[in-house]
Amino acid sequence: VQLQASGGGLVQAGGSLRLSCAASGLTLDDYAIGWFRQAPGEEREGVSCISSNGGSTYYEDSVKGRFTISRDNAKNTVYLQMNSLKAEDTAVYYCAAEELDSGYGCLAVVYDDYWGQGTLVTVSS
Repeated sequence: VQLQASGGGLVQAGGSLRLSCAASGLTLDDYAIGWFRQAPGEEREGVSCISSNGGSTYYEDSVKGRFTISRDNAKNTVYLQMNSLKAEDTAVYYCAAEELDSGYGCLAVVYDDYWGQGTLVTVSS
């Protein structure tokens, strides 16, 4: 079982990236997915999450209006579209999966079932 986060890279401030979280050996339909990030010298923080059926989403205040989380269960993949990127968005981004009925949303969840390896996003100012 593996979660693979990808799509990171170097982008100028104001640019966009789309991160993907793809699962192998695991069907994401039953899993809430969270995106987290960790900047150098900082603690890991939650960025966004989506419930297993996509009906509930959450965004941390600093990314609201700029980031969009979505999922394509047919492709077993969750996406994080990041627009209007800022230097302070620079971090390693991780996705995590937690088996959770969609009725419970995706927030206030301890994500400890599966974690991806992280993808680096660098935003130059």
